[in-house]
Amino acid sequence: MKITVDEEKCCGAGTCVMLAPQVFDQRDDDGIVVLLEPRPAEALRDTMLEAANVCPGAAISVDANA
Repeated sequence: MKITVDEEKCCGAGTCVMLAPQVFDQRDDDGIVVLLEPRPAEALRDTMLEAANVCPGAAISVDANA
């Protein structure tokens, strides 16, 4: 599984950080997403899909087959 983020789409809501702080963080100055772990453990698959689905800016992509 591979996670990518599009900083241009990120609105800084922070939902992803609340769901998976081991995978996502936010920049201090503007709240834009920071990807900490582009290949999280398989056990986080459902959480990653949820993070992508609830992201208001649609900034998170999950490639479940990568």
